[in-house]
Amino acid sequence: MLSIIIINFNSTDLILNCLASIREQTTRIAYEIIIVDNSGDADGRQRVIQACPEVQWLDMGYNAGFARANNKGIRAAKGDAVLLLNPDTIILEQSLDHVYPLFIESDAAACGLQLLNEDRTPQIAGNFAMKGGLNYLLPLPYIGTFLKWIGNHLKVAKPNIGEATGIQEVDWINGAFLMVRSAVLTRSGLLDEDFFLYAEEAEWCSRLKKQGKMLIYGGYHILHLQGETANEAFASEGKGYYNLYDKKGRQLIISNFLRIRKQFGVGWFLVDTCMYTLTIPVFAAGLFLTNILKTKSPFRGFRHVGGFIKNVGALWAYAPRIIRNKPYFYKLL
Repeated sequence: MLSIIIINFNSTDLILNCLASIREQTTRIAYEIIIVDNSGDADGRQRVIQACPEVQWLDMGYNAGFARANNKGIRAAKGDAVLLLNPDTIILEQSLDHVYPLFIESDAAACGLQLLNEDRTPQIAGNFAMKGGLNYLLPLPYIGTFLKWIGNHLKVAKPNIGEATGIQEVDWINGAFLMVRSAVLTRSGLLDEDFFLYAEEAEWCSRLKKQGKMLIYGGYHILHLQGETANEAFASEGKGYYNLYDKKGRQLIISNFLRIRKQFGVGWFLVDTCMYTLTIPVFAAGLFLTNILKTKSPFRGFRHVGGFIKNVGALWAYAPRIIRNKPYFYKLL
């Protein structure tokens, strides 16, 4: 049996659409659905239970984030595999009916499938761990572009699979759809509850990978409305992980660097922190010159520079605690 775990944070409409797609597209395997609520959403609970009485609804009692809420669902799960599934997903092409048996018959510890954007274009589902978390430098303004240019000229392998074909092995899997064999969890441990949101699945996959392969089944698909729930909840904008300038970006930075410390050590944490700090004058100067060359106001867009400075300042403020690596809930939102 497959245990499907979905986290709710005021996302009832998305969950109802997700559940409808599971029901419609999954007819050949046994499954249970566990919803873990982070929002105290009594109306949402009533609507979901009315539509799907078989759903198990668990209340966290506070906004516990991704790791803690999923761990509560995992502890309640009865299946031989657990599926962490985002509420902003739609199952396509009977994907669960196909992927679950393939996964159970394999020697993999975890698997994912090909994520699609709403327009059916491919979305990154599988990733490779770059030494020291250097991939987190790629979203940096100007410096990130320069590093990509160098990487392309040196033919450095990309840190992710843009579109998976067949079965491909990766280092970590996008948490929007992450299926894990229950038997390995006693050895790998559950998600690290220091994380509130972002990077927790990457750190977890580094431990899961020691127990078996991490596979992407590229022939099977789901829709993932990337960032919809987080953007609405935290009044942010943009998809993906390139917005480093607002409160959501601050959480993203702290979580990414927490992962760097836990997975790669203090040295790499300090190297990457210094690179973010050195980006501040580069960002300001580059934006100033770009605006002049485009005959726009020299200070157009400088609110992003201010937001980035504030977020890097928060990183330095948390740095001593992160370096000590003692249990702490890094919730900034």
